[in-house]
Amino acid sequence: MAKTPKPKTTKLKAPRQYHIGALPAREDILKAMADHPDLDGKRDLYKYFGIHGDMKTPFKLLLKEMEGEGFIARTRKQLRRTATLPQVTTLDIPADADPDNLHAFPAIWDEAEGEKPRVRVLQPKDSRVVPAPGDRILARIDAGDEPVPVYTAKPMKILDKPRRGQIGIVRLDQDGARLIPVDRKVKEMRIDAGDLGEARDGDLVEVTIRTAGRLMIQKAKVVSVIGNPKSEGAISMIAIHNLEIPYRFPASVLKEAEEAGEVSLKGREDWRHIPLITIDPPDAKDHDDAVHAEPDTDAANPGGHIVTVAIADVAAYVTPGSALDREAYLRGNSVYFPDRVVPMLPERISNDLCSLKEGVNRPSIAVRMVFDSEGRKQRHSFHRVVFRSAAKLSYQQAQAAIDGKPDDQTGPLLEPILLPLWRAYQAMVRARDKRGPLDLDLPERKIILDGNGMVADVRVPERLETMRLIEEMMIAANVAAAETLEKRKTALLYRVHDTPSREKLDALREFLTSLDLGFGKSEAVRPVDFNRVLAKARQDNKIQQVSEMVLRSQAQAEYAHENYGHFGLNLDRYAHFTSPIRRYADLIVHRALIAALDFGPDGLTDGEISKLPAIGQHISSTERRAMIAERETSDRLLAQFLATKIGAEFMGRVAGVTRSGLFVRLLDTGADGFIPASTLGQDYYRFVEEMQAMVGDRTGEMFRIGDNVKVRLLEAAPVAGALRFELLSEGVRVKPSSVKRGGKRPSRTYGPKGRRR
Repeated sequence: MAKTPKPKTTKLKAPRQYHIGALPAREDILKAMADHPDLDGKRDLYKYFGIHGDMKTPFKLLLKEMEGEGFIARTRKQLRRTATLPQVTTLDIPADADPDNLHAFPAIWDEAEGEKPRVRVLQPKDSRVVPAPGDRILARIDAGDEPVPVYTAKPMKILDKPRRGQIGIVRLDQDGARLIPVDRKVKEMRIDAGDLGEARDGDLVEVTIRTAGRLMIQKAKVVSVIGNPKSEGAISMIAIHNLEIPYRFPASVLKEAEEAGEVSLKGREDWRHIPLITIDPPDAKDHDDAVHAEPDTDAANPGGHIVTVAIADVAAYVTPGSALDREAYLRGNSVYFPDRVVPMLPERISNDLCSLKEGVNRPSIAVRMVFDSEGRKQRHSFHRVVFRSAAKLSYQQAQAAIDGKPDDQTGPLLEPILLPLWRAYQAMVRARDKRGPLDLDLPERKIILDGNGMVADVRVPERLETMRLIEEMMIAANVAAAETLEKRKTALLYRVHDTPSREKLDALREFLTSLDLGFGKSEAVRPVDFNRVLAKARQDNKIQQVSEMVLRSQAQAEYAHENYGHFGLNLDRYAHFTSPIRRYADLIVHRALIAALDFGPDGLTDGEISKLPAIGQHISSTERRAMIAERETSDRLLAQFLATKIGAEFMGRVAGVTRSGLFVRLLDTGADGFIPASTLGQDYYRFVEEMQAMVGDRTGEMFRIGDNVKVRLLEAAPVAGALRFELLSEGVRVKPSSVKRGGKRPSRTYGPKGRRR
């Protein structure tokens, strides 16, 4: 067989000016590689540009820089120019992008082509498409006229951005395996044998989705096994993935955290002689606030107190524009689950350098407040300091010591530290009671896990006075921060809580009237108006119904750069300052104080000030996301805990009433379940909105919010976090004719055995 002759190659020569050994420009290297595809290695480029001798080293560095910048790509020993973007491209805008100077990257990119090119997103004022950080867009691309493309994008359309990953349960069957997605809106899909990885039947997994064949059938490929869905670790991961909560720190963020060092005394006051202490839950992993109190020796303030609150100086480590800062902004806050925390900051910062550990020097921004004998604040001042925590106590330890049962640790601290704190708190309580914040004290349950991550118990933690002590001092510090920044005319993020809307107040009045409880007709309501009706409801044994409805009438607190007060706390100005380890809002307030008081160069920048409205909106949304994640995880855990108790009977309380049925919260665990209206009884039940009740048309049997009921558990769906109950109790009998219909549109009514009328 004759050999095929090799094709002749033409020897390439560079322009004459490079034969003298000059280093070529980036544009000329890219043009040469585009014009001559055979230039695919360093040696070829040496020859083309006449690079030899001492010029090889700087030329290699230039090629390496171009590779790092994404202009050329390397595959083994071959070099090539990276692919250019098509005229119309799908782009992803990073969630931490500057809203005023957006940039994006290609949504689909072959990593073999090198680094993704960065694209500047144009934002003309007359554009109908206004993208934001985190959006996916379809855009028209302009590469410019230069040999090195400088990409700009004109947005054409905002696209739906797919979730980063799907979560589901693997079920093996005779044909192989299928995925049952956690999201009820997503259909089941097959998993090919080679795409199962190490997953086994019943495992909770993360998958990627691909389409196959002409019919574009979706199939799943397992990318990671999260674990057994009966363990809490897997249950919390459902919420983390479904709500797209960032939980892995990028390498650049971890690197910055690891490289951070201890802060020195330079530029700070030395407060190591002041015996500040931390008082936290016994299982707390980070400690960001410490307190101290002493009698005021000023003769002009008899019986007064000096209260000091020191807060971890996170701003010293997390500086504007750093990788740590961008990630903290993206997360917005820490998220707390029964067995894990998804922190805002890496552990090196949150649990080490910024945690106010006992006996260790720590940087802090502290506020010293002077109160009179009735707890009214006279003045305050902020300081940037270094201090050393004298003790780390739990709420229970501190409370026992104050109650006369100190242990070996708290005994020596009682007279010099704990009792002065207690006396200052008692004075502050008197001022708080006169101020009259909303007194809505709803119990919160805590899920206790066993060693295997399974639910062992559900408890309502005892509400200790030491918890209120810390809360009261933190509130005072937050107010002081807002007052200082307002006085200095410095921009900040307020923690605001609006007054209830007219519609919610009208609904509450109607409900209270049905309970024979009056509520003023004035629209200028105050927290004391709610407290008055709560006190009356407590006397009449109607506190559960009224507390639930008062809570529903309230607006949701949020962060805003404009101040409209905090209704619940009955405060004119309020900011979050005391938890910068876990809330980005507090870090912003710290930076504002640093700038306003000239504490250093790491204060709030002009760029941040211009973005405060957008920052407030973003971190308000991440806070709501965290609340939903925590609630969903608790629901799934409790549904899993009760899944072995199908058929058991429980006492519960009606927590919500809708046209479709009753929501019941079990008294012992706090688990929420549903009773469909079609199963309530042998009558036609009508939803009466103003009474928050379902009332039988014929019998007048009524079930309303706050009623205690007995139920039987019929079904538990742990992955969905859903429970279905059967109602065993009879309702209260009222005359059907006495029920006000109010002229509203009739609700759906239900007959026996689920027949709808």
